[in-house]
Amino acid sequence: MSTARVLLVDDRSENLLALEAILQGLPVNTIAVTSGEEALKRLLSEDYAAILLDAQMPGMDGFETARHIKQREKTRHTPIIFLTAADRDAHLAMRGYSVGAVDYITKPFDPWMLRTKVKVFIDLWAQGQALRQTSERTRNLREREELLRHRLGAAHASLTEWAEQHGGDDEIARILGLLEPDNR
Repeated sequence: MSTARVLLVDDRSENLLALEAILQGLPVNTIAVTSGEEALKRLLSEDYAAILLDAQMPGMDGFETARHIKQREKTRHTPIIFLTAADRDAHLAMRGYSVGAVDYITKPFDPWMLRTKVKVFIDLWAQGQALRQTSERTRNLREREELLRHRLGAAHASLTEWAEQHGGDDEIARILGLLEPDNR
């Protein structure tokens, strides 16, 4: 199974370094980008267990970035946690939730709290991966079973035809299951 990835989006490199340090030691690969545009490009080619997104960035801010993420079929279920240095403004928090965030955290925040939240999404991602693999294996087994049933049916039909051509011997019929053991 592949390792989960978390996308870190912040226009300040020192914030990205801090986030990478907080998540260090978790079973995750962190991918750091400095803009919403870069984040959207990354999301075209890779899946992520979670996205940590700065709400206030120059150019495309976090809210607009989140709106684009949630509009795409492939990424609409990827959890977004907003991180912001803005005051605890309820309006901004509501704006974050309205564009699809699962959480909205203001700085400074407790690094262990963030780490624990991200770990939950990593675990959920891993469970989803395991479920998809199990589903794929089950589908493959069903296809093989259907193929074997088809081949067995064809073999049975050929043997039945052969038995009928060779006099319908009761012993052959019994072997093929065409007669009950008592019908001699």
